[in-house]
Amino acid sequence: MADDIILSTQGLGKDFKGFTAVGEVELKVRRGSIHALIGPNGAGKTTCFNLLTKFLQPSRGSIVYNGRDITAMKPADVARLGLVRSFQISAVFGHMTVLENVRIALQRRLRGDGFDFWRSETVLRELNDEAMGLIEAVGLTGLADAVAVELPYGRKRALEIATTLALEPEMLLLDEPMAGMAHEDVDRTSALIRRVSANRTVLMVEHNLSVVASLSDRITVLARGNVLAEGDYAAVSKDPRVVEAYIGAGHA
Repeated sequence: MADDIILSTQGLGKDFKGFTAVGEVELKVRRGSIHALIGPNGAGKTTCFNLLTKFLQPSRGSIVYNGRDITAMKPADVARLGLVRSFQISAVFGHMTVLENVRIALQRRLRGDGFDFWRSETVLRELNDEAMGLIEAVGLTGLADAVAVELPYGRKRALEIATTLALEPEMLLLDEPMAGMAHEDVDRTSALIRRVSANRTVLMVEHNLSVVASLSDRITVLARGNVLAEGDYAAVSKDPRVVEAYIGAGHA
């Protein structure tokens, strides 16, 4: 049913000065699922992700979110619709505390990009209470007063997810959430993604195939800018075209 699809593309493509980075991608993300976008290096994953989150404008094709054509929209406008991206490189204010980072994200949701620092104590207290709830939700209990720059890498990514959740996304887009993480942080972040997906849709670009296997309901494999295969992990991992694409790109 169409209502089951929260995000879809038709013929989505991007060219850079004669080079086709993304051909004509057809993508359907089912509401409430964890959907992974994978592929060997140079497959066009990042470009496709940037198109979906509107940080790049497509050369052709269309993007529909919740039944609305968002092809020509700007990233901030798309985010206000509930389609929110968490960046590959941790995007937090390093000199601020965990609590302050989350509170700023809450202020942005409530007041747009403008900040009103002349607030009543009641409003600030409400923001603190909501911020503490988000901090606890991402496993940072006890670290509210920690300065963000001093957090271990995996905890910074958890903070980034908390600031993203503050915007109340209906669909969360994660760009390589496990990049650069130690094994224990990968396990912790995987558990976090599973928790936050309980009442929202998640689309992620991820290189760690064991994470993809354990988390994803559906996987789209890109190669040379086009969809090579789609299905659950059991199906795509046995697809000869997928195996060949990864081996040919130097992956084990």
